[in-house]
Amino acid sequence: MTDRKGVSPAQQAAIAQTETWGAHNYLPLPVVIDSGEGAWLTDIDGNRYLDFLSAYSAVNFGHGNPVLTQAAIDQLAKVTITSRAVFSAPYGPFVKALAELCGKDMVLPMNTGVEAVESGIKLARKWGYETKGVEERHANIIVMANNFHGRTTTVISFSNDETARRNFGPFTPGFRTVPYGDVTAIADEIDDNTVAVLVEPIQGEAGVVVPPKSFLPALRELCTERNVLMIADEIQSGLGRTGKTFACEHSGVVPDLYLLGKALGGGILPVSAVVGNRDILGLLHPGQHGSTFGGNPLAAAVGLAAVELLKTGELQQRSSELGEHLHKRLRTLIGNGVDAVRGKGLWAGVDIDPYLGTARSICYKLLSRGVIAKDTHEKTIRLAPPLVITEAELDQAIDALVDALAEARAEKG
Repeated sequence: MTDRKGVSPAQQAAIAQTETWGAHNYLPLPVVIDSGEGAWLTDIDGNRYLDFLSAYSAVNFGHGNPVLTQAAIDQLAKVTITSRAVFSAPYGPFVKALAELCGKDMVLPMNTGVEAVESGIKLARKWGYETKGVEERHANIIVMANNFHGRTTTVISFSNDETARRNFGPFTPGFRTVPYGDVTAIADEIDDNTVAVLVEPIQGEAGVVVPPKSFLPALRELCTERNVLMIADEIQSGLGRTGKTFACEHSGVVPDLYLLGKALGGGILPVSAVVGNRDILGLLHPGQHGSTFGGNPLAAAVGLAAVELLKTGELQQRSSELGEHLHKRLRTLIGNGVDAVRGKGLWAGVDIDPYLGTARSICYKLLSRGVIAKDTHEKTIRLAPPLVITEAELDQAIDALVDALAEARAEKG
């Protein structure tokens, strides 16, 4: 093993190869992962790290989850890709189980989260033209400031992130941006051509920002009253992350469309979906939307196994109970190198005191202590461990954060 404070020659070589031959669309931490199990990752030198990123919630069920891995192995031995030109055995059970989990009628499987967002936009517009009676090409969708829904051309068209937008125009019209959590601002922007409001129940990339308690219920009421679809992007916040199956459940709210992804693939492969009722998804007809890989047999088999794990409610309960412990300990750090803590369940945004440095500088210190976490917007560290983590492992990571903050204070003299 190598000293975690340094990068071994083997890792330096692997990083150099990546940096030479791979496009620089990410800025990874200097660690080369070789394997994972549960809440742990192991690098190519044999060093182990607690994973407090979970691939942005794609690994909610833990690395190498035996149930999900076996589902993948069993399906690999049969057939993996058929395209939707034919029916496949796992597809029907998967969409039925996911629809029932969501309390909806129909499922449109895709691959990546941003494909689910793009599909939801298309469905909202189609519903607007064919059901609401909006004049063709005039539909508008209301979105939130500081949102993150992906980085396709259409999605960055309504992003505030200039890094994601710069030199990628022209942009797609038809979106109106309002402050997150402000129902009055949404109401003021709705007109006869508004077909949907697209919202993250908790904003992830923005720093795990939780809206006011009244926001989602008021938004649901407004959308119903004004005949506008409520679309909840639960790609990061859903499937157990916040202590409920869906973050919307904390407010007693059911959207018209759920956008799902990340954990739906069990940490094994990309699986996403739009889930809603027949009055919306039933508007799609053959040839109007599709994907070569969407709903493929391997994805359906793994997705079905993931849904079955969620049906027991065990992981949601773990996230809720351990989340209380996580947030209780994190709040004790406020005023001691931490300015604020936000989140729900096993999901937290921790704002670092700028005097101690950037959030990324603290993430480097965490890495040297065997914890992988990721920064966002310079000041915030996002913590999102797999839901299978133990309380002792949580404490180990929080202790590492305490030590990292102490080291940063010592460096300031």
